[in-house]
Amino acid sequence: MARFLTPVLLLLLPLASCRLLASPNSSAARPSADVVESAQTAADTLVVPGRRVGPVTAETSRAELAARYGEAALEDASISVGEGTTAAGTVVTPGPDQQFAVVWQDVSQTRPQLIRDFGPAWQTPEGLGIGIPYSEVEAILGNFQLYGFAWDYSGTVILEGSQLDQYDGYLLLRLEPAATAIEQHPEAYQAVMGDQLFASDDPSLDRLEPSISEMIVYFDALP
Repeated sequence: MARFLTPVLLLLLPLASCRLLASPNSSAARPSADVVESAQTAADTLVVPGRRVGPVTAETSRAELAARYGEAALEDASISVGEGTTAAGTVVTPGPDQQFAVVWQDVSQTRPQLIRDFGPAWQTPEGLGIGIPYSEVEAILGNFQLYGFAWDYSGTVILEGSQLDQYDGYLLLRLEPAATAIEQHPEAYQAVMGDQLFASDDPSLDRLEPSISEMIVYFDALP
């Protein structure tokens, strides 16, 4: 038996040497702390309305955004805030589907007022995010109301009285019908248009196959 073990052991020696060279205790094998933090930051796409968007909070400055995501991922721009108005902001693009835009409440860019223009990677703990279909929105929110389509506040969800009432004032969601569904069911679209509230169980809404088209997050006001 010993005669056959010797060649096997000899074959294993190079493998053992490779493992020693790539030992997890070796500094060459470990990514730097900056690389690890960057990867963790990019992977954090959790939205907690009123509290945080990934690592971004009410006290995150533009300088901190650059430190966390890299200056190359940032672009200062005028961000649309509705009704034809814009505000100074910074678009952040950490990776595919991870874009978001910060609107600043101060010229020194040290306090975010709100965050919007999310990519589909961002979701609340309950699973709300861009592109989520109406059936899932109903399952998460329970009974709720929303404004009719085809005007300034088209498809805006009313969170007060829903199962996510605690997000009221911190999270704005808007729904948009599928274009093909509007073509197939024009009467259903006409039935839920305009400046009035509709119940979430209105049968016309199911026919229109809406999904979340916009998400805006607000923070607690700082003293």
